[in-house]
Amino acid sequence: MKIIILGAGQVGRSVANALVSEANDITVVDQNPHLLLELQNRLDLGTVRGHAGHPDILRKAGAEDADMILAVTNSDETNMVACQVAYKVFHTPTKIARVRAQGYLDYPELFEATPIKATEDIPEEERLPPPSFPVDVLISPEQLVTDYILKLIEFPGALQVLDFADGRVRLVAVKAYHGGPLVGHELSTLYHHMPNVEARVAAIYREGEVIQPQGDTRIKAEDEVFFIAAAENIRSVMSELRKLEKPYKRLIIAGGGNIGRRLATSLESKYRVKLIERSQERAREIAERLDMSIVLHGDAADEDLLLEENIENTDVFCAVTNDDEANILSAMLAKRLGAARVMALINRPAYVDLVQSGPIDIAISPQQATIGTLLRHVRRGDVVQVHSLRRGAAEAIEAVAHGDRNTSKVVGRAIEEIKLPKGTTIGAVVRGDQVLIAHHDTMIESEDHVILFLVDKRRVREVEKLFSASVFLL
Repeated sequence: MKIIILGAGQVGRSVANALVSEANDITVVDQNPHLLLELQNRLDLGTVRGHAGHPDILRKAGAEDADMILAVTNSDETNMVACQVAYKVFHTPTKIARVRAQGYLDYPELFEATPIKATEDIPEEERLPPPSFPVDVLISPEQLVTDYILKLIEFPGALQVLDFADGRVRLVAVKAYHGGPLVGHELSTLYHHMPNVEARVAAIYREGEVIQPQGDTRIKAEDEVFFIAAAENIRSVMSELRKLEKPYKRLIIAGGGNIGRRLATSLESKYRVKLIERSQERAREIAERLDMSIVLHGDAADEDLLLEENIENTDVFCAVTNDDEANILSAMLAKRLGAARVMALINRPAYVDLVQSGPIDIAISPQQATIGTLLRHVRRGDVVQVHSLRRGAAEAIEAVAHGDRNTSKVVGRAIEEIKLPKGTTIGAVVRGDQVLIAHHDTMIESEDHVILFLVDKRRVREVEKLFSASVFLL
C-alpha cells in the first residue's frame, strides 16, 4: 500500500517502523528536519518537509495516488484539515486521524454523515453528504490507553488483556508464579484441572525467548504465558497459573491530564480513587469535574505525600503524566514504599524494555496501544482486529474466513490441514455467538472469526494470503 504518515512524533515514528517492515510504500511529512533525517537514516521510506495540512505539501508527498493518509501530528486541527484536503482534492480512499481534545470527541456529528430526508427532488446518491470532517477512522490514543488500563484493573495480576469478537474472546498475558496448579506440569493437564473450561495457551515467553506450546510443554515459574479463552473463563484460567489476587479497592493516579482524568471518571464509582496533580489550577478544575475521587495538589514523587496518603495500603499506583522520567521515578518510589502493583505510562520505546523487568510491574506504551488500531486498516484480507504484542515483535489477529473449500485455503478444512506460517497459532474460532477453542480437528466454516497469535509479525503477509479468498485457488 502507498501510505502517507503526517507527523514524525512518537506515534508517527512507531507506525512508520511497523509499516515499513511490511514492504509498504511509506512517506512521512513533518516540519522538523531533524526528525525526518533520523527516520531516513534508519528506515527505507520517503520524507517531505512542510505543513501536513497544505495541499501542495500533500501533493509533493504523493497524495494523488495514495491509498491511505494517517494524520497523527500533535495538532488535532491539522489532522482534521489534512483529511478534509485529502478527501476534497485528492480523493484519498482511507483517511485516519488522531484527535485528542475531548471538546471535539464530544461531538461525533463532526465526523459522521447525516442522511438528508429523502424527497423526489434529491437523487438517492446525494442523500448522504460527506461529514464536516471526512475522517474514516478516528483515533484517540488517550481513550485507547484508558481502556487498556481499565482492563488491567478489572483483572488483577494480568499483564495484558485484549478483546476479540466484540469482547466474547480475550487474550490474556500473565506471569506464572510458584504455587500455581499448572506450574511444573504439562499443558495437556489443563483440561483435567478444568474439565468444564476450555482455553488454549497461544505462546510462552521464557527469559525473553519464545516457546511454541505443545501438549508436553511444561510451564515454569516466571514464564510469561499468553492464553485465549472465552471472556467468562478468564479468571478460572488465571487461577491455574498464579494465585488470584483480590479485587483492587484503593487506587492512586499520578497525573491529571486527559488519561488521568478519564481513568478517575471511569473508576470512581467502583473504587476508592485518589488523583495527584502538580498544577494547582488543573487540580482545582479536575476536582470540580469528579464526583467521588479525592484530588490532591502535589508531586507524585514526593515521599512524604505518598506516605501521608497511605501508599503502603494502595492496591494500584498508576503514573500517567506527560513526563516519562516522572512516571518511572514515581512508580518506582511507590513500589518501594509498599504499593502492591505499579504501572507507568512510557512513551519512549527504549525505556519500556528497560523498566518492564524491574520494580515497575507494567510499562504502558501509548504507541503500541495505538498501532493495533491503525494496523487493522492496513492489513489485507478481512482483518477486523489487530493487537501489537511484545513491543511490536508479536501480533494477535482476528481474521474472517470467506468463500468455500475451492476458493479459500482455510474454509472447509480442519486446523491440522491448514498450512500455518511458522510460529503461528490458531487460538479460537468465533461462529456467531459460539466460542470454539481451537483443537487440531476444529473445522473452519465460511464467516468464522479466527483468532491467531503470531510470535513473528514478519509472517503476517502469509497469514493475510491464507484469509484472502480467490476465484481460482493456487
